[in-house]
Amino acid sequence: MEVLIKIGQFLLSLSILIILHEFGHFFFAKIFKTRVEKFYLFFNPWFSLFKFKKGETEYGIGWLPLGGYVKIAGMIDESMDMEQMKQPPQPYEFRSKPSWQRLLIMLGGVLVNFILALAIYIGVLYAWGDEYLPTQEVKYGIAVDSLGYQVGFRSGDKILSVDNKPVENFFKIIPTIVLEEAKSVQVLRDSQLVNIYLPENITHSLIRKQELFTVRIPFIVAKFTDESVARQAGFQVGDRMLKINEEEAVFFDQFRSILMKHKGDSITVTVDRKGQLVKIPVKVPETGLLGIYPEGDLSKFFAFRHVEYGFFESIPAGITRGLNTLGSYVKQFKLVFSPTAKGYESLGGFITMGSIFPGTWDWQAFWSLTAFLSLILAFMNILPIPALDGGHIMFLLYEMITGRKPSDKFLERAQMVGLVILFALLIYANLNDIFRLFAR
Repeated sequence: MEVLIKIGQFLLSLSILIILHEFGHFFFAKIFKTRVEKFYLFFNPWFSLFKFKKGETEYGIGWLPLGGYVKIAGMIDESMDMEQMKQPPQPYEFRSKPSWQRLLIMLGGVLVNFILALAIYIGVLYAWGDEYLPTQEVKYGIAVDSLGYQVGFRSGDKILSVDNKPVENFFKIIPTIVLEEAKSVQVLRDSQLVNIYLPENITHSLIRKQELFTVRIPFIVAKFTDESVARQAGFQVGDRMLKINEEEAVFFDQFRSILMKHKGDSITVTVDRKGQLVKIPVKVPETGLLGIYPEGDLSKFFAFRHVEYGFFESIPAGITRGLNTLGSYVKQFKLVFSPTAKGYESLGGFITMGSIFPGTWDWQAFWSLTAFLSLILAFMNILPIPALDGGHIMFLLYEMITGRKPSDKFLERAQMVGLVILFALLIYANLNDIFRLFAR
């Protein structure tokens, strides 16, 4: 069911974005009295799931969810309808319009996606406000995994700053390290300031989803697995771990690390049960797992900061969030071409995009992610690659600057090259997804 909910949210979000993107082209085409022959959600090679004709335009839904399109008369596009281009130009065709009108028609989709993203962010902040975990509130410090330990972090460190600049939101620390190509992190360790210098390849490791550190939390029993050794031994939901034998084991990472040293041993765990100290003997399986799910709701350990926005306050705040999100995405995009970050190795396709949606239907998450994907769609479409809106815009700007219009033959060949590049990227990104699935 969780997978179906993810797919449902992804398809709904994608459909909204495609329809509105194509409407942007449609809107300007109609303003300039340019004929739109087709308006489709999803591609429809060979057949359509649904279609009807109203006026001069055929509206429909295709079966291939790789995007959508509007077919504008007299334009060289992905339909590659060259027969039409061999006929004399008609006043209602795209090629007969002034270059500035053609430019606005091609910019329409990107403009709608950008404006839509800002509008959604404004609505999200007005409806739900903003909530985050302040870095100063992470009172138990961080829990460090193997990568973090190699870099120089230690469990219990409290993050103070990145490159000597405080980061207000704890969950923005890792993105800040990656996107700003940070050189150092300042932490408080045993009341001493420690400067940790980051290796050059840290971005590559983080992009590959390797964990540097997480929030350190006390280990409280939330629930048990079906065959839980701990439940059989007498542990109860709500028990707070204190010691393994006589060794302190208050935090989840601490408890897990000590437990791994006692595989196959009989140990005594001291817990705090409603204010009473209880000692529980238990034999540790060879797996080193007792079958306990820890309490993972961070709001039970830390005070999150919630910011409410009135209607007029949400407008500048939403615009700022949209612009910051776009700026962060552009920085992420640059990492694809970085020889040290090797961001191209982490390119993902539809599986990656679908997986970012939560497994339960959450309207706040849905609209926030839809706004994010709208910005991605706007940015990717404006890239100067033939077959994308940006490719058409590039040739139109060339025409407007030089006064010379590229020939139809040249545009046809450029369109073919662009389609090959896009299909190659599509195949590469989705193969990355498949390889990652099998590598798990």
